[in-house]
Amino acid sequence: MNELVYGLSALGISLNSVQLGQFETYYQELVDYNSRINLTAITEYKDVQIKHFLDSVSLVLAGIKGDEKLLDVGSGAGFPGLPLKILFPAIQLGLLEATQKKARFLSEITVKLGLSGVEIISQRAEDTAQNPLYRQKYSLVTSRAVADMATLAELTLPFCAVGGRVIAPKKGDIEEEMDRAATAVKKMGGRVFKVIKVELPGLEDGRKLVLLEKISNTPALYPRRAGIPAKTPLI
Repeated sequence: MNELVYGLSALGISLNSVQLGQFETYYQELVDYNSRINLTAITEYKDVQIKHFLDSVSLVLAGIKGDEKLLDVGSGAGFPGLPLKILFPAIQLGLLEATQKKARFLSEITVKLGLSGVEIISQRAEDTAQNPLYRQKYSLVTSRAVADMATLAELTLPFCAVGGRVIAPKKGDIEEEMDRAATAVKKMGGRVFKVIKVELPGLEDGRKLVLLEKISNTPALYPRRAGIPAKTPLI
């Protein structure tokens, strides 16, 4: 895990032996499971350390304290939620993943990593956000899903408690995308708080963290039915 350790040193973070072992196990299980179902196109040891593990942990630049209630929307193979949980064991983590096969991997890897305080939710975000058990219950929500910011706002902000934040990793020039998302962010009860540049070893490709703050309750009609936020963003 030399690449990960080096990258974390730039953040002033060091891993203990247990955490190093967990990341090693995570890599081995990811590659093994990926041979049976498609979890990720990134499988080389160095690339996983940088593009999955370090990229996930870079969310600490947004001021994560380590004791939050965090929801990872569209978690896939567990990024960024599980690397953050390894780093901060006190986080109460929800992993929301609609694809059953991926959700099964998340359940299995959570056990193999010896993690507690993790809930796997295998449902669509649009449906889950209307459930009182999850709606406006999280202090932090994140998603690495490849989606327009307007769509992401509708799929993430309804989970945020007022005063909570959404952390959305993005890359490249996002000014136009953020302009398009202004309506969706406002309708969900949010505001753009700040945009943070990510400049870490191996991640010098224009990565950014978009921070949204939840300032009022999301109206009951949002999010709209499954698939609509992606097909017809609120712009």
